Amino acid sequence: MKFIAEKISPRRLDIYLNEKFPEWSRSHVQKLISDGLITVDSAQVKPSFKVTGGEEIFIQEIDAAEVEYLPENLPLDILYEDAEIIVVNKARGMTVHPAETVKSGTLVNALLYHCKDLSGINGVKRPGIVHRLDKDTSGVMVVAKTDAAHLSLAAQIKDKIATRTYLAIVHGVLTDNAGIISGAIGRDKFDRKKMAITSGGKPAVTEFRVLERFENFTYVECKLQTGRTHQIRVHMTAIGHPLLGDTKYTARKNFFEIKGQALHSHKLSLIHPTTKEQMNFTAPLPDDMKKILELLGLRC
Repeated sequence: MKFIAEKISPRRLDIYLNEKFPEWSRSHVQKLISDGLITVDSAQVKPSFKVTGGEEIFIQEIDAAEVEYLPENLPLDILYEDAEIIVVNKARGMTVHPAETVKSGTLVNALLYHCKDLSGINGVKRPGIVHRLDKDTSGVMVVAKTDAAHLSLAAQIKDKIATRTYLAIVHGVLTDNAGIISGAIGRDKFDRKKMAITSGGKPAVTEFRVLERFENFTYVECKLQTGRTHQIRVHMTAIGHPLLGDTKYTARKNFFEIKGQALHSHKLSLIHPTTKEQMNFTAPLPDDMKKILELLGLRC
C-alpha cells in the first residue's frame, strides 16, 4: 500500500499510522517500521520520524492472512447497486472490515461474496471501503466497485459534497434546539482505544438538531461536516450528552435492549461518480431504536 501523507502538524510516524489505521496497535506499527516494512520516501526510518505532510509512505503487505479473507454468504441489505457503486444498510454489530482480531463475518467478507470485484485503493483489508461506520453503528454506507468511483467518492466526502446525516438517542435533555459542535479529535492520550477532543487532533465539526425531547433523553439528528473516528460519540459526550448504550464513552446505565450505541446512519447524499447524477439514500431506523423511542413515548 502506498499513499501520500496529508498536511499535519509534526507527528511521530508510529502515532500518525496508528491514528490513520486504528485497527493496528501502535506496537504493531512500530514492529513493521523496525522490520523495514514501512518506508518514507523510499527510505527506512525510525518510529520517531516526524511526518508533516507530503511524504510518500509505503507499507509492504506481508501478512499472508490479509490476502486470504474469503467471501462469505452473509446477509446483506442492499439499497442500491450498479457497475460503479453499491449502497448498503449495515446492521448494528457487523464490523466493516477485517482487522487483527477479526478475520471473518465482516461487511467486506459479505461484499466479496456478492460483488467479486471491489476497488483496490485501500488494499486487501479494506477493498471498496470509502468511509466506515463503527461496528455498533447501523445504517447507510456507500462502497466503491472501481478505483475511479473510489477516488470520486473520497473527494466528495473531503470536499463536503457528499453529506451524511445520523439519528441518535442521547442521555439528558438538550436545551438548544440546534447547534454546532467544533473540536479537534485525536487519540485519547490516557486510553489509546478511545478518541478525544485534543489540541493535536484533526479538525471536526458536527451539526445537531433536536427532533424530540423526553424526560431523561433526547432524540437528535446529527450532520457531519467532517468524518473523524467516533466523531458524533465524542462530540455529544463533550457537551454532556453521551449516546445511549455507548459504554466506551459513558458509564451511565442503559435500561433498554440495544447492543451498542443508539446511533444510525440515516441519510447519504452524493454525486454518482460516472453519471454525475445527484443521489439520495435513506436507511430506515432499526427496530432496536424504534422500540426505545416508542417506550419513551414517541410513535415511530
